[in-house]
Amino acid sequence: MSWLVKVLLSSLAVVVAAYLIPGVEVDSFMIAIIVAIVISIMNSFFRPLFVILTLPVTILTFGLFLLAVNAFMIMISSSIVDGFHVSGFWSALFFSFVLTFLQSMFNQTEEGTKG
Repeated sequence: MSWLVKVLLSSLAVVVAAYLIPGVEVDSFMIAIIVAIVISIMNSFFRPLFVILTLPVTILTFGLFLLAVNAFMIMISSSIVDGFHVSGFWSALFFSFVLTFLQSMFNQTEEGTKG
C-alpha cells in the first residue's frame, strides 16, 4: 500500500473517530491529514522511546500502560496541530481505540483487494 493511500485512509479514520468520540474535534479534512501525518511521525520516532522509558511500568501492568502512552501521544498531537482538539485523557484514550480499530479495518480491506 502506498504511503499516500495510508495517509488518506488514516485521515478518514481520524475524521470518523473524531465524529464518534465526544471531546475530540477536527476542523477539516486537511487538518485530519496533518493529524494523520503527525501521529505517524510520532509513532515512528517517539513511541519507541516512550515504550523503552516506561518499560518497568508496562511490565508491571502487563502491557496496559501502553494504552496510556497512546493516549499521551494523541494529546501531544492535539497540542501540536491547530484545529485538532482533544478535551482530556479519556477522550484521547477512546480516540486511540477507535482510530486503531478503523486503521486496522482499512488496512485489512486494502490487503484483501490485492488478491
